[in-house]
Amino acid sequence: MTETLMNTSNPYDGPRVPGSVGPALPGILIRVTDPQDGAVLREPDSIGALEISGPNVFAGYFRDAAQTRAAFTADGWFKTGDLGRIDRDGYVHIVGRAKDLVISGGYNVYPREVESELDALPGVAESAVFGAPHPDFGEGVTAAVVLVSGAALTERGIIDALRARLSPYKIPKRVLLVTELPRNIMGKVQKNVLRATYASLYRAE
Repeated sequence: MTETLMNTSNPYDGPRVPGSVGPALPGILIRVTDPQDGAVLREPDSIGALEISGPNVFAGYFRDAAQTRAAFTADGWFKTGDLGRIDRDGYVHIVGRAKDLVISGGYNVYPREVESELDALPGVAESAVFGAPHPDFGEGVTAAVVLVSGAALTERGIIDALRARLSPYKIPKRVLLVTELPRNIMGKVQKNVLRATYASLYRAE
């Protein structure tokens, strides 16, 4: 990160764990906290917000005291904005961005987990999962899906296929079949655009 430079690395002389960014580098501390109340999650593999402390962390944003205060916890840890977990061996696994977390009916839903199951379905080219305002659940888990050319999948068929793969609260309430996902000039999917575009999706139902 620009604010911290390097934080973790898979070691040259130890296990290199696929899907992990490795353990914290010497002198750097990383912890996982509850995204809603900030409580430190000490149990291995608990998913939450990743926070960092160490000599590599910047002092603050230039001439922006408000943003600097918002970037740090009360006890001085830097909020990375990433969601992740730390396994029993100390390896960090990133599961998404905090701003993309969907809180539906009081449950935390991590979009990357749902996207992985969607992308594994035959006929799905790519997907993006996001939260849209819902009158009953706060946010409704919503998926925008691009199909492989010629695929005959339907919204109902995709939802039914996910029932054997995901817990009920993680299953999208709507699957929107789209021709492409919105991207920025770097090619990254813009979930903020999806959230804005479908902000009224459930209010119309």
